Amino acid sequence: MADLSTMTQEQMIAEIARLQKANTEMAARQAAKETIRFKVSEKGAVSIYGLNSRFPVTLYKGQWERLVSHIDDLKAFMAANDAKLATKPVKE
Repeated sequence: MADLSTMTQEQMIAEIARLQKANTEMAARQAAKETIRFKVSEKGAVSIYGLNSRFPVTLYKGQWERLVSHIDDLKAFMAANDAKLATKPVKE
């Protein structure tokens, strides 16, 4: 980027357009980053990204099946312990 005092109006318009494009691309990358998505790891496990943690949650197929089969138990447990549970803020 050149010094603003020496830029022509056309150069300023072009720079604004470049910055707007970069901002849009960055916002799209951030939105994709925050979306929950699944991936098969190199070892064949299922990883979930986008839970606002540094690392994905990774379990093998059988572990996910076992966990999912107890979803009602998990929901009941969370409801019973609601006052004790911390909530990590969700980025919006």
